[in-house]
Amino acid sequence: MADVTEGTGRLGRIGAEHPRYKWIALSNTTLGMLIATINSSIVLISLPAIFNGIHLDPLQPGNVSYLLWMLMGYMLVTAVLVVTLGRLGDIWGRVRIYNAGFLIFTLTSVVLSLDPMNGGGGALWLIGWRVVQAVGGAMLMANSAAIITDAFPARQRGMALGVNMVAAIAGSFVGLVLGGLLAEWNWRSIFWVNVPIGIIGTVWAYRSLHETGIRRPGRIDWWGNITFAVGLTALLAAITYGIQPYGGHTMGWTNPWVLAGLIGGTATLVAFCVIETKVAEPMFPLRLFRDPVFAGGNLATLLGSIARGGLQFMLIVWLQGIWLPLHGYDYADTPLWAGIYLVPLTIGFLAAGPIAGHLSDRFGARLFAAGGLVVMAASFAGLLLLPTDFGYLWFALLVFLNGLGGGLFAAPNTALVMSSVPAADRGAASGMRATFQNAGMVLSIGVFFSLMVAGLAGSLPGTLANGLTAQGVSPADAHAVAGLPPVGTLFAAFLGYNPIRELLGPHVLSTLPASNAQTLTGREFFPHLISGPFHDGLMVVFSLAIAMSLVAAVASLLRERVAVVDPEVDSAVDPAADSAVAPDVSP
Repeated sequence: MADVTEGTGRLGRIGAEHPRYKWIALSNTTLGMLIATINSSIVLISLPAIFNGIHLDPLQPGNVSYLLWMLMGYMLVTAVLVVTLGRLGDIWGRVRIYNAGFLIFTLTSVVLSLDPMNGGGGALWLIGWRVVQAVGGAMLMANSAAIITDAFPARQRGMALGVNMVAAIAGSFVGLVLGGLLAEWNWRSIFWVNVPIGIIGTVWAYRSLHETGIRRPGRIDWWGNITFAVGLTALLAAITYGIQPYGGHTMGWTNPWVLAGLIGGTATLVAFCVIETKVAEPMFPLRLFRDPVFAGGNLATLLGSIARGGLQFMLIVWLQGIWLPLHGYDYADTPLWAGIYLVPLTIGFLAAGPIAGHLSDRFGARLFAAGGLVVMAASFAGLLLLPTDFGYLWFALLVFLNGLGGGLFAAPNTALVMSSVPAADRGAASGMRATFQNAGMVLSIGVFFSLMVAGLAGSLPGTLANGLTAQGVSPADAHAVAGLPPVGTLFAAFLGYNPIRELLGPHVLSTLPASNAQTLTGREFFPHLISGPFHDGLMVVFSLAIAMSLVAAVASLLRERVAVVDPEVDSAVDPAADSAVAPDVSP
């Protein structure tokens, strides 16, 4: 039964019917979403410091897998589990699952910071415990939107979900700045920072949140859970491993294991869809996709997440590998400054999100969601027109515009998705929406890195060979270096490394004049060398991001056939239909 009390209960707890309870629910769930999403990007920007801290060279071929799993492990697990944990929230209580997630997340942050090993063992410790931490993060992500939807009336849902979702999306960019700052001090501090916040959030959640939603007793769909987890894991892992070289090819799409993952994962997901139509209580209620609003909103979530993830990765490569070294920054300092120079992106999200949520409650969500995606597409087009060595003012304006578009889209899109389903399905719907968002981030690694590697493969080898021979490197040595897979060069730029010294080695550098050796290993040679090929790849990447954003904008405009009425409120739950409702003036 729902835990509902009037006024304030014992020990001063505010009951679920108190006018201020909805703001408590919003504050705590927003904190949970913020810490969960900051954790994914804070590791992203701190990878050089982490690998240095555990004494592991990320550019060694055998260590690329550690790098990939540190990037994708957390996002992959959250993508796989959020639907299941949302469904468990519907059955056992959304607050109960959410609170347990806060506790797991906090405890694993302590364990991660205490990594006792070096080398591959240290990397496996971090990867394994981040997988456990992702379980806690998935509990938070799967149920926060459902808790908010239960707590707020339909006329205020867009604003509340806007605050929550902008915190979630902006958290991925706040983590870039925070990670850059903390990694300069101590790599373990990127996990320490979660501990005090996690303790406060956990105690606060257990003391203040109430079960206000409809709990529907049911059974766990084990076959659905297993086939979904296996299929999605195999598919996303295969896409990510496809960017690694194999058998003399620049990428691994001919690797039997990659092909097995792609084919087997797809077949397993097809079997999952069949299973979900046969069981009485599916974990993934496919019937919800009969509603065009729910289907279109989730498609927009997936495409927008892929485009946003691609932007994040490409901007880090652009700044750390090219622009910052060309402007006099040491490679060791580029992660910090890359995070600082991306602050306008975060400001755009924070500025637009809550405002868009509030206005969409009054004027309808579709135009705001679609308009935000069009603004994102325009910013991608502007970035395509920038030279590789750009003027920062134009770059800052364009990334601010991209953040603004993302903020305009996030809250209305979430309100559309969550308000298109019956109250009893909100936990599952929240998990499904989070699945598409997190899967999009993992897909962006495979999709955009593959496109970038394909772009680099055409022009980088010749550019690299010509640049090296011009500095006195023998043609044989130059062609040996140029023949290496371009993914290594891309990861070097992504991590803020200058790989020329390592690629040539001391035996080659010692045979060159001192001035030439200094030029080759200096700050500007490598960025100048890859800037042209990188821009070629960037054209392909951002062109696809534009197309995805525009398709997502069209999907956001889909309308429902029949309005679904929320039994707990007096108005239709579609926020687009709430524009005539007077604004709520309660505290």
